[in-house]
Amino acid sequence: MISKIKHISLGNWMLIGMVLGFIVGLILNFYVTNPLIKDIILIDNVFYLGGTGFIKLMKMLVVPLVFFSIVVGVASISDIRKIGSIGGRTIGIYLITTALAVTIALIIASFIQPGVGLNMGGITSANVTSNVTVTDTILNMIPDNPFSSLANGDMLPVIIFGVLVGIILATLKDETNIVNEFFTQGNTVMMEMTRIVMKFAPIGIFCLMAKTFASLGFDGLLPLAKYIMCVLIGLAIQAFIVYPSLLVLFTRLNPIRFFRKFISVMFFAFSSSTSNATIPLNLETLSEMGVSREISSFTIPLGATINMDGTAIMQGCAVMFAAQAYGIDLGTTALLTVIFTAVMASIGTAGVPSVGLITLNMVFGSVGLPVDAIGIIMGIDHILDMFRTAVNVTGDAICTIIVSFKNKSIDLDIFNGKKSPGETWDDITRF
Repeated sequence: MISKIKHISLGNWMLIGMVLGFIVGLILNFYVTNPLIKDIILIDNVFYLGGTGFIKLMKMLVVPLVFFSIVVGVASISDIRKIGSIGGRTIGIYLITTALAVTIALIIASFIQPGVGLNMGGITSANVTSNVTVTDTILNMIPDNPFSSLANGDMLPVIIFGVLVGIILATLKDETNIVNEFFTQGNTVMMEMTRIVMKFAPIGIFCLMAKTFASLGFDGLLPLAKYIMCVLIGLAIQAFIVYPSLLVLFTRLNPIRFFRKFISVMFFAFSSSTSNATIPLNLETLSEMGVSREISSFTIPLGATINMDGTAIMQGCAVMFAAQAYGIDLGTTALLTVIFTAVMASIGTAGVPSVGLITLNMVFGSVGLPVDAIGIIMGIDHILDMFRTAVNVTGDAICTIIVSFKNKSIDLDIFNGKKSPGETWDDITRF
């Protein structure tokens, strides 16, 4: 029995924490009337300590994790200059699809309005809505003092500074081995710290859920269901409308034929919830479609690092969910900032379970949203993460096929089923 408990995955523990927190919260809401036990001891102290403490641990990770991962991520793609248009096209498509993903999420959430009715209270639009113009927002991305931005958690300047450092490290190469090693090891340290902090996620989720539903009761269920619906609709649109449209637009290939061959990869990504673990199967499946390994061996690992369309959709929906729950009116400038921040947050943040929740702190912070709402959606994030991962790897594959087609490195006879993969690799155009 004990061995079975030890083998329960972190994601399942998070689900257990969510369910138990929900049940305990409802019991307290409807059956416990003693204010000393319910309000003072449990809600205001035990649950507040556990939930807020975990949120603060997550916030602690954001600045160093994002900074190190962005520097390392950008510095690691120096080979782009060697393969010319391949690298440019790959990164361009990845970033464009991520921007489309978060835009779609914002539009869907503005119609479904998942946060309306939750009534978190206490914060009005006047407290957080900014009249800063787009020009000011762009200028504010440039740090006056990068160390001050790091200390204050001003994420947009931190991102820009991190990208610049990564570009310089990629350019100088061997001249900066020691600095490169410092950032690489720093990134490793932050990844490990993230894994350690996430081990406390089930406890934090339990406390956050119990505190929320002890106060909200069943009124909190509908917004949560609407939030899940927003994310799933956004993921479906991205996977089955945006990606196939791009495939047809740039290659004229049949998307149905692609999905027939790729469905097994999507199921594996869904079950594993990690893009990195799906890389070998993704590469093999693309080879069976006629894609050159010289292309896919670059684009697929890069996509697992910077192509986070599913996470961007979650972040867009979460931003609208929180804004509506707190009664905050996000203006056009704030929404553009969300799109930019979500795209930039996708660089270098793959490989850690539920890292999207950590970078979500950064997205919230970029427009002044309270991070408390993250605790409400954390419990169901593992389920949504499975769908997000399937979408992410699908985007990686679609991008790879497009880039391969543009560089004449895909055997169309293999893709269309006219020839077997083993017959043709010597005939595929090399670059």
